[in-house]
Amino acid sequence: KGAPDWVNEGTQAVSDKNGQLIQGIGMAAPMNDSSLQKSTADNRARAEVARVLSTYIDSTISDYSSSSGGNNSSSVARDIRSATKLALNGAIIKGNWKDKKTGNIYSFAELDMEKVDKAIEATASMNENFKRYFSEKSNANFDRFVKDNQQ
Repeated sequence: KGAPDWVNEGTQAVSDKNGQLIQGIGMAAPMNDSSLQKSTADNRARAEVARVLSTYIDSTISDYSSSSGGNNSSSVARDIRSATKLALNGAIIKGNWKDKKTGNIYSFAELDMEKVDKAIEATASMNENFKRYFSEKSNANFDRFVKDNQQ
């Protein structure tokens, strides 16, 4: 009670007027060092973004493998994971909140999927067929992923 909406909504993938976003929430219990506590909450929020992005990427690779007959799926998986690690650097901390009752700090991280799209487009070594597939299907695949993962 009294927390920002994002604390109670939790980690999620959203597709709305603001774009296609992965939002992660992290929490850290009270520590002797408040800076370390905030940093821990921030890192946990980023880890939540990474967890959701990884699930989305696995789903996309599976869809691509099915549509392409499994051609080069292991090399595509390796290349896309490298690209998404770079894109994760674009996850930003949008807010923090401290529960005065418990002392817990909550952090809100967000990654705009446009950064993932650009990272994949810029990867020179990636399979061109996959890049084309990803570019053509990215929005629809993300919207389906959001729908399939709503609670």
